[in-house]
Amino acid sequence: MSLAPSRPRSRPRAPLPARASVLSAVPDAPVPVVRGEVRVRLAMRHAGAREVTLRYEVQGDAALPAVFVAGGISADRHLAASDAFPEPGWWEAQVGPRRALDPREHRLLAFDWLGADGGLDAPIDPADQADAVAALLDHLCIARLKAFVGCSYGAMVALQFAALHGARVGHAIAVSGTHRAHPYASAWRALQRQAVALGALQGDLQHGLSLARQLAILSYRTPEEFEGRFGEATVAAGRVRVDAEDYLAHCGARYAVRTPAAAFVRLSESIDLQRVQPERITAAVTVVAVAEDRLVPIADACALAERLRGETRLRVLRSKYGHDAFLKETEAVAAVLREALADCAEVAA
Repeated sequence: MSLAPSRPRSRPRAPLPARASVLSAVPDAPVPVVRGEVRVRLAMRHAGAREVTLRYEVQGDAALPAVFVAGGISADRHLAASDAFPEPGWWEAQVGPRRALDPREHRLLAFDWLGADGGLDAPIDPADQADAVAALLDHLCIARLKAFVGCSYGAMVALQFAALHGARVGHAIAVSGTHRAHPYASAWRALQRQAVALGALQGDLQHGLSLARQLAILSYRTPEEFEGRFGEATVAAGRVRVDAEDYLAHCGARYAVRTPAAAFVRLSESIDLQRVQPERITAAVTVVAVAEDRLVPIADACALAERLRGETRLRVLRSKYGHDAFLKETEAVAAVLREALADCAEVAA
């Protein structure tokens, strides 16, 4: 994987307020990890005022600078394994001691998306998620984030947070997500939701959800990956079978078992509701695009970078994994994260 040349655009930026000094990292010392939940009232854009429960996890000492981390619609509050919660998290490659997001250097926050439990069966705007993050920060008595690291849907929410709560974040790092949903990507997701609806009509909602996930996998990955990974079609028992079918069926079945259909549908819709005016964002932003991403075209990333008002960097990565590069390209993504977080520290100093 290659990292394209930088396209920095420096603009005047107000200094960050003084923060508590970073604790000295003690090798192999246990990292404080806390899970909790809080009930808050949100004025949702398309569903009115709602009482919702925010389920969160925090890794790192309270004296460390805070960083919020968010992934795609399948991601949750558990970023990586810890002594307290040893099960693998969704971003093990980047979160942990000596990794790009080190809980000995930063206080890492994450939560379960609004609607992730399937209990909020109403339209959910990405801006609602940003407001929920702000409510969680209030609950934890955190005035300001050093950075908001978002990937895919999380990148959209990071941009919403920077637009709506700009005084509360120093740097937004948006990986494979921009200020709008591209119409082509929205069409992919509309078909996925129709698959769920068809499954429900046929009395097999789980099968419909499995098919939706299989369609999603095709949009996340690339022809180049499938070319190198799968072979030609075969004929068995009078039926033509494509080599990738077993892989897709496995991905779909595994997803359908653990995901409520309402959660998938509402969060999929939420992506398509993304609307941010980049000119409203004055915080520093690192925009990360993947050349092979079929859901978030480079043109959209460039348009976002051109319209942002604060200090802006655009990084373009190459990967056969397309939209899923943030999960698969460990070293290249880590390099971007380290650079952006180091920039935060320099400005704060």
